[in-house]
Parts: sequence; C-alpha cells; structure tokens
Amino acid sequence: MSLAKGFVIAAPRSGSGKTVITLGILAALRRRGVIVAPAKAGPDYIDPAFLGRAAMRDAVNLDPWSMSPARLKALADMQSTGADLLVVEGVMGMFDGAADGFGSTGDLAELLDLPVVLVVDADRQSQSVAPLVAGFANWRPGVRVAGVILNRVASAKHERMLTDALLATGIPCLGAIPRNPALVIPERHLGLVLPGEMASFENFLDVAAEAIGDYVDLEQLQALAAPLAAAEQVVAPLAPLGQRMAIARDDAFVFLYPHLLDGWRSMGAELSFFSPLANEAPWEDADAIYLPGGYPELHGATLAAADGFKAGLAGARDRDALIYGECGGFMVLGEALVDKAGVSHAMAGLLPVVTRIDRPKRILGYRRLVHGGALPWPGHLNGHEFHYSSAKQSRLTPLFAATDAVGQAMPPMGAVIGKVMGSYAHVIDAA
Repeated sequence: MSLAKGFVIAAPRSGSGKTVITLGILAALRRRGVIVAPAKAGPDYIDPAFLGRAAMRDAVNLDPWSMSPARLKALADMQSTGADLLVVEGVMGMFDGAADGFGSTGDLAELLDLPVVLVVDADRQSQSVAPLVAGFANWRPGVRVAGVILNRVASAKHERMLTDALLATGIPCLGAIPRNPALVIPERHLGLVLPGEMASFENFLDVAAEAIGDYVDLEQLQALAAPLAAAEQVVAPLAPLGQRMAIARDDAFVFLYPHLLDGWRSMGAELSFFSPLANEAPWEDADAIYLPGGYPELHGATLAAADGFKAGLAGARDRDALIYGECGGFMVLGEALVDKAGVSHAMAGLLPVVTRIDRPKRILGYRRLVHGGALPWPGHLNGHEFHYSSAKQSRLTPLFAATDAVGQAMPPMGAVIGKVMGSYAHVIDAA
C-alpha cells in the first residue's frame, strides 16, 4: 500500500499551459530531491512520454471513462509506491469529459480524493480571473481547488491585479509565471511531437524547471498534497496476448499503455521488444505479436524496405501465432500505406487493407468494443480512437462491433483473418 500524497493539475480549458507547468513542477521537485510519480488523466499517449522524461520515472494513464474506480485506485496506488508525491496532469478543461459527460479530470480528482491545482492562462484578462476561479472551485462539492497557478502573466502590474482579485476567492495563488516564448512544445497532427524529437528537450526542461522554481512556491504546493484514496481491491489486468509476446517498439510504434505491459508481466508473460524500423523480426518462437500505434505514416519508405520484419510477420502467421495491430499497427498489417505526399508504400500484406493520410480527416472519441474472436480478452472492451488516416478494405470480417461514448452505433471496426487482426481502436480496459 502506497503512503504517498498527491495532487491533480487541471485548467479551465485546453491550451492553458498545464503540460508545460506540470513538466516544470516535476523537474523542479525532482532536482530538490523529491521522488515524483507522474500520471496523465485520459487516454493520451504523448503527454506521458514528456512526464516520464521530466520525472525520470515512467508515467501511467488514469482514464476515468475507460477504467473502473477500482482499477484507477489500484493504478494510482501502484504508481505512487516508493514515491513522495503523485502528480497527475489533467486533460482538456477540468470538467470536460466524453460525449456522455463522464471521464473528466474533475471526476478523477474526486474519485482519488486529491486536491486540484488550477492553471489559469491570464493572457488578456485581469480581475475577471476571480469569478473564473470561484466558478470552477464551487462547481462540484467533491472537487477541491486548493491552489491557483497563473500562467502567461504580462507584467508585475498585471500580476498584482490578478492576485489582488484572487484574494476574494480565499484560494491561494501559488505563483505567477511570466510569458516566455521558450516554454512552447512543437506540435503536429496527433498533438505534441515526442520528447526524443526535440533536439533541445533537456534545455527546455531546464527552462521550465527554472521558471517553476523562480515563480511558484514549491513548499506551499507540496503542503497542499493529500493522501490518495485507498485502493479497494485487486483488479485482474487484461490477459496477455500470449505467453511469449514480441512487441514492436521504436519511433513508428510508440503508443503503448504501461498498465497493460505491467499487467502482462504480472501474469507471467515473457515480453520482448523489436524495432521494425531497424528491420528486426519478432522472436521466432513468439506465440503473439503486438504492433501498437504510432507514426508509420512518417516512416513509410523505411517500413516498406524492412523485408526481414515483414518476413518475420509472415512466418508468425504461418505458424498460427496471434498477430494484433492497433491504429498504426493496423495500418502496417495492411497491403499499402499512402503517405501525406500521396506516395504509396508496401506494408506487410497480412490484411487486405489500404490506409492513407493524404486526405486527412480527424477521427476522435471513446469506443465501446465487442468482439468474439481470438483475442484473449473479455468480449466487451473500452477503448479510444484518434487518427487522421482512413482505411479502405475489401469485404472482411470486422474485428469489433463498436459504439461511441453515448451508445451510438459506429461502423464495424478493423479486420480479422484467422489469428491476424487489427483495428484503429486502442484498447484500454475491460468494459
């Protein structure tokens, strides 16, 4: 049982700077000798990569829409074991959830019984910050806003106007961070670029940590942390896809949920990792191969030339190993991938599917998934879909029947031939 305390970093809306501020807090506390355990609300894959680099400890996803309360509490407890502080970055605005209204950062804070630090973008406002903060603080009795961090403050005069106004709320202002063009992370079609793609990420982290150390009261921030809600019970993880699993992992296959890997290891599965971009093949005796999501559209030519990787997949299919691809992995299992420039690249050819991203259309949302195939998982699953590519496929047996967050029927998802299967859905947990 963890004895750590924690807090949640939220904001009134997306784009307020909570990711950068969370990174700065993690790095600043770590450099002061505090052992920080990072977590990310929701299904996001990219922010956890940044949080893990800042904390020097892998981040975990805590998704209150897809995961049961027992799962969330158990994961939070496990993540904070051996740490002094659990720091959870929220998602979107504090009360923004799925289309059915559930799954918000506020929901997670209430469930874990953790206080909230509200990051407010102060750009182009002054005294109006007080009713904004008061509204969020009083919206739901079970959600405790314990402090405010002001971001993108224009001047000392601007700061005084803001902090004077906040006095009426009774909620302490923990700091006011000036505008700084250096505190920006580049973005692309699925969100932020990955930290490994920033040539100066460590320098960026230094700037963020310095800003937090200079302008935020870290002692007061740590003092407002509260103990986690107790984990209620042991929750069985999703079963491993096989007992000897080969998992693709490199710059084209980066979207892996740590809670799944940890669960598979806890159930005795042997996990190995290989790089398709380096033309590596999976274990020759693997009984399951997992191709997770990522950015195959950025590496079409390299993957097309990876004959050893593709031969390894074909050999696994021929020996009846389970081969499962999610989103980018599903794209690679197909016949071809058409990149942003309209160039077609030959993929593994295990499913008669052609995917393309030269006509981008954003598809985003939670999914309830039903399957009856070879996946060793419950028939009802919760997942998430986020991509700009599209798939054209011949008449095939779909992998999943799907509905969206409000129960609206979606077109069947993915394809399955024998024990080769995939779809655009990222599976998170059992329904």
